[in-house]
Amino acid sequence: MPDVQTLAFLVVMGFIAAFIDSVVGGGGLVSIPALMWTGLPPLTVLGTNKAASVMGAVTSFVSFLRAGKMDVALIKKLFPLSFIGSMVGVFSVRLIPSDFLRPLVIVMLIAVAIYSALKKDWGDVSTYHGMTTKMLIASLAVAFIFGFYDGFFGPGTGSFILFAFLMIGFDFLGAAANARALNFASNLAAFITFTTLGITNFWYAVPMGLSMIVGAACGTRMALSKGAKYVRPLFIGVTTVLIGKQLIDLLG
Repeated sequence: MPDVQTLAFLVVMGFIAAFIDSVVGGGGLVSIPALMWTGLPPLTVLGTNKAASVMGAVTSFVSFLRAGKMDVALIKKLFPLSFIGSMVGVFSVRLIPSDFLRPLVIVMLIAVAIYSALKKDWGDVSTYHGMTTKMLIASLAVAFIFGFYDGFFGPGTGSFILFAFLMIGFDFLGAAANARALNFASNLAAFITFTTLGITNFWYAVPMGLSMIVGAACGTRMALSKGAKYVRPLFIGVTTVLIGKQLIDLLG
């Protein structure tokens, strides 16, 4: 059983991680290093992180859903693909080192950050008017790919999914809401898979997860009240930090 100081540390870090993650993703920047600090093995860190994160993910998912910011018809089609992709990703990470993806992820994150920063008014107003057949097929593929990526590696998943929804015309708040739904799907699948494989420490996951519920509720409420003017700079800021973190890990 962990000591009180360790639990207190994880509770604080869990709140901060979920506050960020509930809107634009990137909470793993906080929660994974915090769990690594406890000395857990790397795979157990990933499993424990997913067990805790799914509690915050369901909170932000329900909050955005109740607020009517989510495209429910579209999410019903994409949710299963993210779920299945994530399960495949978890099984794959046990067989293949995930770090070979890092250079590609850095390039993708840089492209996302630059594109979002240069298009000043992008995402302020929704231009989405429904899916064409080609857009739907592409969206199904994206849902599976980033579901797989979340189960396999993870960093930047929320940013990539949010960016994908922006590309098809959603405003920042709508994109954030839909991204949270798919992120919940991939988190849930990864949690179930890691737990089934016995790669989860619930002594750490439960208290951290409970604080993530509070953090996600606060973060989602902030996004709903402030709108795109809050989500846009947070998205660009978190993406920039993700780039720095991945570069440090790659060069280090």
